[in-house]
Amino acid sequence: MRRFRLSTLSLSAICLFLLAAVMPAFAAAPTVGSQAPDFHLQDQKGDWHTLETHKGQWLVLYFYPKDFTSGCTTEVCTFRDDIAKLHKAGATVLGVSVDDVKSHSEFAAKYHVPFPLLADSEKKTATSYDVLANHLGMQYARRETFLIDPTGKIVKIYKDVDPEKNSGQVLADLDAMKAGKA
Repeated sequence: MRRFRLSTLSLSAICLFLLAAVMPAFAAAPTVGSQAPDFHLQDQKGDWHTLETHKGQWLVLYFYPKDFTSGCTTEVCTFRDDIAKLHKAGATVLGVSVDDVKSHSEFAAKYHVPFPLLADSEKKTATSYDVLANHLGMQYARRETFLIDPTGKIVKIYKDVDPEKNSGQVLADLDAMKAGKA
């Protein structure tokens, strides 16, 4: 009888341990109106960025799968080409992928990227924004964009992003929100 109790107690402890280990994976995905999850990531120049660093301004936080791939190159170049319009609208742009700082540095240099590309190589930010995906054993950030207001609240989430149209969609929505039409 005593042996059964020890086994049941041990099994319960193991189950609780495993449950605690996997619970972060089931954390609620950020939604429109919720506080944007914080982050602490380095950009291609080695500078650190947090959500708090960008508080008080509109923030376009866009996730993309991989440096130097066709869709990601299209998207970064579209944001690059629209950066003056985005700044005029009061927005800061940050790109995020799970690539490292060195890869971002080379990618930014090749395509003359004038905004920070954040390295989420530990995949914590992609996980907290619920954009981490797996395919054939490879983990990457899904192509999604979060428009965050100056108080740090998410006001728009773009899923299944078209890399050619994302920047224009963000600009149109930002203008509408600032004009009180959205």
